[in-house]
Formats: sequence, structure tokens, C-alpha cells
Amino acid sequence: MTEPVVTKVSGPVVIAEGLQGARMFDVVRVGELGLVGEIIRLVEGDATVQVYEETTGIRPGDKVENTGQALSVELGPGLLKSIYDGVQRPLDVLKAAGGDFIQRGFVTTPLDEKTVWEFTATKKPGETVRGGDVLGTVQETPLIQHRILVPPTVAGTIKELASGKYTIRQTIGSVDTPKGNVPLGLSHKWQVRVPRPVSKKLPPRLPLVTGQRVIDTLFPLAKGGSACIPGAFGTGKTVTQQQLAKWAEADVVVYVGCGERGNEMTEVLTEFPHLEDPKTKRPLMERTILIANTSNMPVAAREASVYTGITLAEYYRDMGFDVALMADSTSRWAEALREISGRLEEMPGEEGYPAYLGRKVAEFYERAGQVVVIGAPERQGSISVIGAVSPPGGDTSEPVSQNTLRATRVYWALDFDLASRRHYPAINWLTSYSLYTDDLAPWYNEKVSKEWIDLRKEALEILDKEASLKEIVQLVGEDALQEKEKAVLDTARMIREDYLQQSAYDDIDTYASIAKQYRMLKTILDFGRKEVEAVNKGVPVRKIAQLPARTSIARMKTTSEKGGLAAIEAVEREASAQLSQLVKEVGS
Repeated sequence: MTEPVVTKVSGPVVIAEGLQGARMFDVVRVGELGLVGEIIRLVEGDATVQVYEETTGIRPGDKVENTGQALSVELGPGLLKSIYDGVQRPLDVLKAAGGDFIQRGFVTTPLDEKTVWEFTATKKPGETVRGGDVLGTVQETPLIQHRILVPPTVAGTIKELASGKYTIRQTIGSVDTPKGNVPLGLSHKWQVRVPRPVSKKLPPRLPLVTGQRVIDTLFPLAKGGSACIPGAFGTGKTVTQQQLAKWAEADVVVYVGCGERGNEMTEVLTEFPHLEDPKTKRPLMERTILIANTSNMPVAAREASVYTGITLAEYYRDMGFDVALMADSTSRWAEALREISGRLEEMPGEEGYPAYLGRKVAEFYERAGQVVVIGAPERQGSISVIGAVSPPGGDTSEPVSQNTLRATRVYWALDFDLASRRHYPAINWLTSYSLYTDDLAPWYNEKVSKEWIDLRKEALEILDKEASLKEIVQLVGEDALQEKEKAVLDTARMIREDYLQQSAYDDIDTYASIAKQYRMLKTILDFGRKEVEAVNKGVPVRKIAQLPARTSIARMKTTSEKGGLAAIEAVEREASAQLSQLVKEVGS
């Protein structure tokens, strides 16, 4: 039998022959350096391998070794605070071993094998367990208690299990199964392309509160939901995702930098370790995992990075946590699919993307959801996926944007014109939408106010009417409008500038609770209604715009949460009193 060897090299794609018994998605080692690759096609005796590292120097005749295992990640304590590349190699270890440039073929373990963890067992020998059951706990970080789970494929009776101090390579116990004795450790492996099993998926009922007013009020995302943020360069995709990572009501954050420019990824990697978790005042990294795969890294690893990220997210979901996954950007992932598909000489689809692009995108977002996880006791967890899309020239009619829109239920359309006017978040309220609004209405009615849905609808109607009036203004000027129409424009201006516009760099304005959002929006819309009434009684809009209360309304966003709601209510009373006084003065 001949030894497996390389027969052809085409960029990151390598053709090998002699891999007897190989299976699809087996991981192989290529060449003298042992570059990591994955089998993506088998035709008779030839295997097509996508290599996750630079293939310079690989030539026909080089040896190929099949590991017999699919591309997998290691799951266990030590994941949090880590920064990985697309195939779960820790970047800090790579830097310590080879400097600022990654050494090709370098192999290291994803988790630190020397760290000793304090394991507290919650199960006892003799108990029957199945996949997903909690064996015990490890305090992974001050913010997250890591639950050690029975691997999903294991079921049987605990033969031995003991509390104590262990490394991830030591055995903490064993399970007696029909197939024999299975040792248990603090970690286990899982294939990245295989979704981890769940007991059942639940309908969306709870919002993922983000503290960003344009999102929470107009286009909410459900816990376990999926959203896309398409936008051209400079519209604020990365900053928006960083805001969501910092403020969203999630226990764990997984941030996947997929094919982004090195300078943007550098900013993320340098800023995140210094960010403070606003809820606990601890470092945000204590509940965060970063996956960095920049545009100058091998294209195949970019394709793998999103699967690595979603698998890590599923692992923490299975513990019963709410996880937020940020993928920035899925366009670069799709471009990696296109390049590999081209080298495989597959029939291209629209704009050169593979014909299966829509299926790949849908499979990724399908792994989001609010679920009942397997194992006892019954636990619920969720993964909310927010994917950034970078359409060329901001043209969202291109295939990646369109396929993403079909797979997600929230569309936050970033607008270049808003960004150029320094209106952030630059989410266009006329083209964005959320299909979770009706699902979340009962929660808003119960937890916030029964007025909430009506207020949201009224705000959107005013903004829509403003867009129509602006077309008239461009033709004949604002002076040609009736006073009542000017009042609508004035109210819309307050909604845009005093409510939707929000500074990520202001210590107070960066986050607004749902209660504060409700009071702010109610104050603005109440003022808008009374402004229309005043105009009907003969008060000109220009005089209303000069009221001191208008300045107070503009300053509501910088009112701190502590004692802020009472201050906003005071603004509402002040505005009402000043309008009433103005009506009297004009009437007399």
C-alpha cells in the first residue's frame, strides 16, 4: 500500500492520493511541517484537502497523514478570557512560542494543561447519568461558574467521581456504559460542524435588552434570536457589535472576528481586555471568548472560525447560560467559501459564490435559539447571533446580504448618510425591521407598560411621515408647509436627535434601561401631541421650539439612571406647563 502523498497544490486547496479509509471532514497533516487541513471532497482514491495554514513550500510528493478525527474544539474550563485563531489555537501561546508571526504547523492544546481547577462534584457513584447532566462545578472566573457536563454521547452509571483539584488532563471519574467504561475529565471534544443536541427549541418570548434605544424600542431582538447588521465601510458595524457585547443581557459573549482588517481586529483585541463589565465592575473578558481571524490569515481558517465560535457558544448554552455571539463579518466568511469553491472548480452561483451559499448561511443562523438543553435538572439556555455583513459599496442586493435576510428575523440597516451626519447608531429606521415585535409584545406590556407598543408604533409613524414631508420640503421649502406639518417635523426631529441618537462614548448615554427608554419616549411623544394641540390654537412652531423645556428634553439622554426617572418626569411636567402658558399668552 502506497503512502499518502500530495499530488496537486492550488492555494489553500491540496489534492492527496493514497488516503485509504479516509472520511469526509477528517483532519489531516500535510508536508514536513504538518500543516493542519480538512478533507472536503473524496473522489475514488483522491482526497481534496483545505489547509488552514499558508501552503507555501508544499509540493507534489510531500507526505499526508490522516488523524482520523473531524475538526473539533476542546470544551472545558479555561475557555473564557482566551483569544483563539480560527481553529482554536490560543494566540498568546503562539506568540510566546514564535513571536508576532504564527509558525506554520505549530501544534498546541487549546486549554492550559497546567492550570489546576477546584472541582466540586454534584453527582455520586452509583447514580445514572446521560448526556448533558451536570457532574459538578468549577469556578472558571469570578463571573462564571463552569458546569462540568457529561458528554452528549455518553450515558450510563457513574462508577467513580470525586471532588478535588484536577488539571484538564486528569481523570475525575468514570461512567459504566453498555460499550464499556468511559473515563471522565474536566473537558471533552466536539466536532464544530455538528450542532450540539438540545431537548427542544422554545418560541421567542424574552427580549435581549441591549440598552441601545433604536434597537430596544424600534427593532428589538429576542433572546435566542438572530440579527444581521449590513452596512458599508465606516457606518459603525464594529462599534455597534462592541456595544452589544458590552451591554446586552447575556451571561457569556463570543466575539468572532472573521476576516476583518488587522487594524480593526487589533482595536478589538487591545480594547476588550480593558473593558469593564458594567453589571459587576469586573473585567468584561472574564465572560468573553475572542476568536481572531484577520483578512491576511489563511482563507480556509476564516471559513472554520464561525463554526468554532458557534460551537463554543453552544457549550455555554448547554450549561444554562444566555450567550451572545457576534460574527464580524459573515461577508468575509462567504468570500472564503467562494475562493475555496473556485479552487474546487465547482459551478459558480450568483456573483461567483457557491450555489450552496444560502444553505451554509441558514445552517449557521439555525444554531441560534432559546432551548431546553439535554440533561437533568432541566435547564434553559440561549444563543443570540448577531452577524455583520459588509456588502461591497453598501449594496444590500448582493447574495450574502439577501441570503442573510432570509435566515434572520432582525435587520438593522446601517446607513452611510446617517453616519456621515455623525448620527450613531446609524441604523436607518425606514429600512430596518424586526419580526420579533409581536412575539415580545406580552413581555413589554407586563414589564414596561401597556402603552409601549402604541408608543413604538406612533414614533415610527411620525418618522415615516417626516420622510414624506421632507420630499415636499426639498421641492418648495419648509416655509410652504402648514404649521401642523411643521409640528410633525419638529416632533420627528426630537425623536431622531434626542432619542434615537446615542453616544457610545458618553458614560451615561452609552446605555439606557428599558424604564428610562419608556419615560423618554413618552415625554417626547406627549410633548409632540400637545404641540399639535397648541398649533391648532394658533401657537407658531417657532415659538414652541424656543421654550426652555426643549433644552431639558434634549438633556434627558444624559440624565443618570439613579434618580433619572424622577428627573425625566419633572421634564414632562415642565414641558406641559410651559406649553399651557404659551397657549394662554398667544390666546390673550
